[in-house]
Amino acid sequence: MMKKKIIVANWKMNYDLHETTSFLRNFLKYINEKKIFHNKEVIIAPSFPFLHISNQISQGTSLKIAAQNIYFKEKGSYTGEISAYMLKSIGINIVIIGHSERRNIFFEDENSLLKKLKIALKHKIKVIFCIGETYEDRNKNNQYSIIEKQLNNTIFNCSTDEIKLIHIAYEPIWAIGTGSTATINQIKKMHKFIRNIFNKKYGNFISNKISILYGGSINHLNAKDIIYSDNVDGGLIGKSSLKIEQFLKIVQS
Repeated sequence: MMKKKIIVANWKMNYDLHETTSFLRNFLKYINEKKIFHNKEVIIAPSFPFLHISNQISQGTSLKIAAQNIYFKEKGSYTGEISAYMLKSIGINIVIIGHSERRNIFFEDENSLLKKLKIALKHKIKVIFCIGETYEDRNKNNQYSIIEKQLNNTIFNCSTDEIKLIHIAYEPIWAIGTGSTATINQIKKMHKFIRNIFNKKYGNFISNKISILYGGSINHLNAKDIIYSDNVDGGLIGKSSLKIEQFLKIVQS
């Protein structure tokens, strides 16, 4: 059976209540009419205040709702944080962890990311785990060692059973929101490298099974070429997922 392509919309800190609900209702109305969910999984990650209503709107459809972050403690005096238990209580079973904006702006290191990963997996929450190199890393040809280090310090501490709940999202930091997309050749090489090191760690079955998404300035013009490249199983979309016409074109592509 062909592996489903996975399209993830990361809305970051955008859209208020009205904008969120309006987008979701219009999006669902269109895709239900056109039946464009065939052979693909579509996930949208709105802001925290709107997760519950977003999940309610998507009930009974194939659209899935994800959280953009999670905290690694079960509960307690952690002002402003969101626990796995809270997410599960409103029906959220997918979370994005390790996005470069969390690493760079909020100083999340690999130790805290591993803890977040483990708490999500403990509660059977699927994880979209982001990895990627900086422009400086790429310029020095260190991108492969950086990616392997990021995986060694986080994902590769997971069991074979836990790996089944994880999608990898490769996002070269220099391409996120900049309009500078990695070339198809660069994407193919990196995704092949990632799959190969999963093969070395977990074997052929797991390495073929795991979904490796690409993120970094994907838009409706380049999405098809990127997402149907070798070893690419989908896309993590930022800015282009906020415009319904563009996002629909990406999903349809």
